[in-house]
Amino acid sequence: MATSALYACTKCNQRYPFEELSQGQQLCKECRIAHPIVKCTFCRSEFQQESKTNTICKKCAQNVKQFGTPKPCQYCNIIAAFIGTKCQRCTNSEKKYGPPQTCEQCKQQCAFDRKEEGRRKVDGKLLCWLCTLSYRRVLQKTKEQRKGFGSSNSSSLNEKDHHSRPHHHHHHHQQHRHSSSHHKLSGSLSPEQEQGLWNKR
Repeated sequence: MATSALYACTKCNQRYPFEELSQGQQLCKECRIAHPIVKCTFCRSEFQQESKTNTICKKCAQNVKQFGTPKPCQYCNIIAAFIGTKCQRCTNSEKKYGPPQTCEQCKQQCAFDRKEEGRRKVDGKLLCWLCTLSYRRVLQKTKEQRKGFGSSNSSSLNEKDHHSRPHHHHHHHQQHRHSSSHHKLSGSLSPEQEQGLWNKR
């Protein structure tokens, strides 16, 4: 019997079937429990936790060593302004897209208009970075639920097929009724008229 191909976990390098590894990170179940995905205390981006005491991502850890504890960003309020009053994400976005606008979700003035390319990902809404992340998570869940719904939907399609069949039977029944009423009609005629009717046939 052929065995399915095994893939190495990116953390412990042990080999597992592909479906047992997490999407994206390619981690086995044990490593997922030992090194969960958590949000950085400062910049709020997700990272792989190395140890239980590790609550900030590598990038912020380096910045803390270099610049000290960050302050809240003047735009998004995320505690990640290491240099000046703005976090790196807002600084870069401002250079690229211009001054921030009001986020349609949280109403803070920290959303950058990424034009068509960015809005397409969140159904045309103007959202800040944090609201974009949570909106995408909701979309992903909805998509997964729809997938499950789609597979159960195919069985109801067969039922529709099944319902359309008795229609023929109904039509046949009408024809039958029509011919029986014709017999009744001929039964009320006099024998001569009936004879004439049969001759016509």
